[in-house]
Amino acid sequence: MADASFTGSDSGNAQDRAHARSLADPEGFWGEAAAAVDWIKPWQRVLDHSNAPSYRWFAGAELNTCWNAVDRHVAAGRGAQAAIIHDSPVTDSIRTITYAELQDQVARFAGALRGLGVDKGERVIIYMPMVPEAAIAMLACARLGAVHSVVFGGFSARELATRIDDAKPKVIVAGSCGIEPNRVVAYKPLLDDALAQASHQPERCVILQREQQPATLIAGRDLDWAALMADAAPVDCVPVAATDPLYILYTSGTTGQPKGVVRDNGGHAVALTWSMRNVYDVEPGEVFWSASDVGWVVGHSYIVYGPLLHGCTTILYEGKPVGTPDAGAFWRVIEQHKVSVLFTAPTAFRAIRRDDPQAQHLGRYDVSSLRALFLAGERCDPNTLEWAGEILGVPVVDHWWQTETGWAIAANCLGLEQLPIKPGSPTKPVPGYDIQVLGDEGEPVPPGTIGRIMIKLPLPPGCLPTLWGNDERFRASYLAAEPGFYLSGDAGYIDEDGYLFVMSRIDDIINVAGHRLSTGGMEAVLASHPDVAECAVIGVADQLKGELPLGLVVLKAGVNRTDADIGKELVAKVRNEIGPVAAFKSVLVVQRLPKTRSGKILRGTMKCIADGTEYRMPATIDDPAILEEIEQALTGAGYGAH
Repeated sequence: MADASFTGSDSGNAQDRAHARSLADPEGFWGEAAAAVDWIKPWQRVLDHSNAPSYRWFAGAELNTCWNAVDRHVAAGRGAQAAIIHDSPVTDSIRTITYAELQDQVARFAGALRGLGVDKGERVIIYMPMVPEAAIAMLACARLGAVHSVVFGGFSARELATRIDDAKPKVIVAGSCGIEPNRVVAYKPLLDDALAQASHQPERCVILQREQQPATLIAGRDLDWAALMADAAPVDCVPVAATDPLYILYTSGTTGQPKGVVRDNGGHAVALTWSMRNVYDVEPGEVFWSASDVGWVVGHSYIVYGPLLHGCTTILYEGKPVGTPDAGAFWRVIEQHKVSVLFTAPTAFRAIRRDDPQAQHLGRYDVSSLRALFLAGERCDPNTLEWAGEILGVPVVDHWWQTETGWAIAANCLGLEQLPIKPGSPTKPVPGYDIQVLGDEGEPVPPGTIGRIMIKLPLPPGCLPTLWGNDERFRASYLAAEPGFYLSGDAGYIDEDGYLFVMSRIDDIINVAGHRLSTGGMEAVLASHPDVAECAVIGVADQLKGELPLGLVVLKAGVNRTDADIGKELVAKVRNEIGPVAAFKSVLVVQRLPKTRSGKILRGTMKCIADGTEYRMPATIDDPAILEEIEQALTGAGYGAH
């Protein structure tokens, strides 16, 4: 196969130069980057090829991730600096924890876990809301060399049970409840139900009691966090191999059995530390805010580990972009805590724009500390990106990555050199990633042609080396589609300037009368309409043409035109900008779109409803009631009976 590696059309910019060097000399590049991490024992090889296509980074080395994220900053004189700011509008409280205080709490909770039999290699499931104790539990596991698996707080008992049976934890750490803007979600009954369903039983459960809804503890199994901490003796960091697992993070599998993405210690620490300065352009001591959740990969990488490894102050925000109390919530946090860089999902900005299209709330706050906004989690439509840039007056960087990679695959690396922004593109490959777009037969496709986005092996440090307890599934899921490549599962193209455009999941490329069309391209057109707040396009089964696109749109607040008029304009707009080949003729206006808790729109589920095929309620759904609304809307429009 011809080598279609992209090294950039403009070798004069720093990102292209760094990218080219990272592919030509990966061991030299990442060996230098590793100097930013404290090692207990040096590596024998930067990159171990011995078990290809399963590559390992920094083989033979030893370190401790908790030391690098906490203790070394105290030793370097940063003990009085804020490490974590917990900003919780849902409880009307703000709590700051310095690096010295964090070191003490992590060391003592690690001591408590050790007293419960948790040693190096043991697993601990963490089922917590957005509170500092979630990060403390994660870091305490890292301190011991134990493997944590954070399960998003409030996940169903069934989903929690499957993760318990797969990870087989010695201990589970849970909160008594989570707090939403209008309700309290009791976690303990969900945990009890999950344990009733699970075959594996942990030896102990540690419960953080929250005053909003304390839990009833089961004698002999459940322990109170506060009481445990009161008697705990601190412990030191345990050396672990760079290739030892740091955590397991489960992502949904197509078979219904979740896939346990494994993250190692060494490559993870190197990649995240490098990314903080070179991708996000932040310095130690600055305030970095990732408005996500510790249950998602973004929360692991850029609420907990990345900022702390780099010596930043990180914000744990227990609130929403709107409704806690209004669409000015983000601006308040930026002003109050002097945030330098914000990272969130495009969905958050679409929600802010929907409720406050003129950004009137922004005028109430001083957000001059903000230097950049990063967006990721799903495809960012150009209109949202441009709106955010206009109101904030800072670079808005759409970047692309996955649970599996743990950090950015493509981005505008502001710490290297800011490149021109192309709305709709996450810019260019990040150093370490050899991104290629291949056709169905494995052939490189010409610039501008949509194909499967693949990454040539080896993946850079920080990416998954395997799936927990299932090397074969790892290879079948990610490496079997094309020998020597990692299958991203996304479709898109690289343009003449070397910019990547991620258009949709491979499954969302629809076939209309033999033409392969991207639903993402149609969504970009719909999103550019001034009355549209957010949208989704799905392919609906059609006997004549195979599939036909259907647009579902949510209108901005205050729009008082008829749905029919807006629908006609949208159909005409797609026809004009994409062409008649799209066969785009149908638009349905809905009140809201079904999403996961991390903000991804559930396009596949809506397609099942429209096609009248069976579907399983997604475990990650934010509000199941929305699916009922969508089902009623689709049925009312004549769908669902194919």
